[in-house]
Amino acid sequence: MVGWLGAIVRFIVSAFVLLAVGYFLPGFEIVGFTNALIAAIVIAVIGYAIEAVLGDDISPQSRGIIGFITSSVVIYFTQFVVANMAVTVVGALLAALVIGIVDAFVPTELR
Repeated sequence: MVGWLGAIVRFIVSAFVLLAVGYFLPGFEIVGFTNALIAAIVIAVIGYAIEAVLGDDISPQSRGIIGFITSSVVIYFTQFVVANMAVTVVGALLAALVIGIVDAFVPTELR
């Protein structure tokens, strides 16, 4: 049961981070907590699928340029799945940067 609770907390924290990013960054807009929560889940699912296909070296936790670009692409394409979310290419790059910095200080990885 702790695993499920950790996952729920992770998605809620990720949703708040997405809302904050949408508030502060140009080129990234998301309306409402529900849409941010759905976006957090979609980003996690797409990220998991990419890691499953391409391996762990592609993950943002590897802190490389490939992980950063992959995060940006995932964030950009999430807008096509989630309603009331609009992201430009620059907005996706900025969001990936900010989310990466937040993740460095407050890791959201399940342990």
